[in-house]
Amino acid sequence: MAKKRKANAVEEETETKPKLPPLVRDSDAPPPKKKKWINRQRVLIFGSRGLSFRERHLMQDLRAVMPHSKGESKKEKKDDIKIINEMCEMKNCSKCIYFENRKKRDLYMWVSNVPQGPSVKFLVLNVHTMLELKLTGNCLKGSRPLLSFDIGFDEPHWQVIKELLVQVFSTPNHHPKSQPFHDHVMSFSILDNKIWVRNYEVLAMDGKLAEIGPRFVLDPIKIFEDSFGGATLWENKDFVNPNTYRRNLRSQDSVKYLNKLNQLEIQKVRPVHDHIGDPTNEIFMTKPPEEAEGEEKQLFVRKRK
Repeated sequence: MAKKRKANAVEEETETKPKLPPLVRDSDAPPPKKKKWINRQRVLIFGSRGLSFRERHLMQDLRAVMPHSKGESKKEKKDDIKIINEMCEMKNCSKCIYFENRKKRDLYMWVSNVPQGPSVKFLVLNVHTMLELKLTGNCLKGSRPLLSFDIGFDEPHWQVIKELLVQVFSTPNHHPKSQPFHDHVMSFSILDNKIWVRNYEVLAMDGKLAEIGPRFVLDPIKIFEDSFGGATLWENKDFVNPNTYRRNLRSQDSVKYLNKLNQLEIQKVRPVHDHIGDPTNEIFMTKPPEEAEGEEKQLFVRKRK
């Protein structure tokens, strides 16, 4: 009986011990992990050669606000713009924000879905960076933003722009460089057919906000079918080219100068005694009663003589 009891005890001990994995695996591949980062969109943010200091700071502020962004060196102006599609493919990016400077005055921004499209071209106005404004708002780097859009984005062309902005500025959930909470709001509002972009910190749950920056205005020019080109799907008829705007200002100044020259020529031709007056105005000239009586007496005396 004692031997049977020992065998039963050995069987119970073997059942209670956990089964260990084998020391040698069949494959060197790592064990499978649960994939939480499903939306793997990355945004390439870079600019052309010749950007000013304010435009470079704006580009750096956008990179700081968007943890899913990547950088790239400057692009030469002589290169074709469609090379950006290959650059995005090498960087494994599905979206792109490209800043293009012209004449060291005008800043254009391309927002594109690589490589299929569509893409939108904007004129950037009223640029103010974070360091320039010195606002009171602040947020944690890498936090996910809440995107707020105006009611005016219901029209067809605005809906295309809205979808591009949502896919570009929204940080994917469970991104390795992002934080799992929301503490700032990016606002996109339409005024005068332009998009006004603001960034606010959420101070409390009751809706109090404090602006962080940067702030800028986007004037849409065209919507293209492909990435960085293709057929034009929509064109802004109210858009005024900065070159034509500056030309109109110069023409107004030239008109003022010509008016001054014409006035000087008129003053040279004008006669010296130009205020002679109408001779019939003497009829309406009246004299005081005393002088009138004295003149009548003199006439009466002359007639008697």
